[in-house]
Amino acid sequence: QRTLKVSSSGPRSFSSRSFSSGPSSRISSSSYSRVGSNSSFRSGVGFGPNYGMGLGSSIGVGGITAVSVNQSLLNPLKLELDPSIQAVRTQEKEQIKTLNNKFASFIDKVRFLEQQNKILETKWSFLQQQKTSQSNLDGLFEKYITNLRRQLDSMGQEKLKLEVELGNMQGLVEDFKKKYEDEINKRTEMENEFVLIKKDVDEAYMNKVELESRLEGLTDEINFLRHLYEEEIKEMQSQISDTSVVVSMDNSRSLDLDGIIADVRAQYEEIANRSRAEAETMYQIKYEELQLLAGKHGDDLRHTKTEISE
Repeated sequence: QRTLKVSSSGPRSFSSRSFSSGPSSRISSSSYSRVGSNSSFRSGVGFGPNYGMGLGSSIGVGGITAVSVNQSLLNPLKLELDPSIQAVRTQEKEQIKTLNNKFASFIDKVRFLEQQNKILETKWSFLQQQKTSQSNLDGLFEKYITNLRRQLDSMGQEKLKLEVELGNMQGLVEDFKKKYEDEINKRTEMENEFVLIKKDVDEAYMNKVELESRLEGLTDEINFLRHLYEEEIKEMQSQISDTSVVVSMDNSRSLDLDGIIADVRAQYEEIANRSRAEAETMYQIKYEELQLLAGKHGDDLRHTKTEISE
């Protein structure tokens, strides 16, 4: 609702306004005044969605003036919506929606670009830091490489030393191998010699057995001859007893059979004893030689095994 003020003096002025708040309501107002006067008239008409109307007026009087009201203005107005205006409004709404969508898309793009910019800035700062750290790592890598080279040089020197020691050890191994082969050959030779000596000892033992058997045979033969001679002596003594005179006469020429038998026995015993002594002496000498050789070869073999184990 608006107020209209009217002034009685001064130039007059008139103005009108109209407002629309939607498709079903419209508001219009008008005012009239005289410039330089203290009177004015204002009026307002309002229409709502149900086409209600209200009128109000007020008069300020510097001097009282008659007011006339146009009755036609009190009649209800016929308000109709222009289809073209509706179409224009719809088009404007669509354009606004399109513009809003474009604006929203533009804002999203701007936000996305801002995020990408922040990501790139972060990457750039990270790369700068990484470059700095990489430059620091270069020194560390150089120190590490220098240390590795130093270790490589020491390992190379140690390798040369070990190669020299390996050559020396290989030489010692070859020497011990040759000594071992020599000892094996000596052992083989000694075993062959031991076999030969054992063969000689066996032959000597067989000779001893043979000589003992011969001695036993000779002893039996001596005993047989002794018994034979005793029988002959008994027979001769029996014959002599018959011819005692003749025997007594020829007593100086009688044979000393006991002496002869004793001499023969002594000779055979001497031969048997000498043969037995010679066989035992030879057997003892061979046995001692074999023991010495076996002990010597055993010592050499133990010494060689000790050197090989060391």
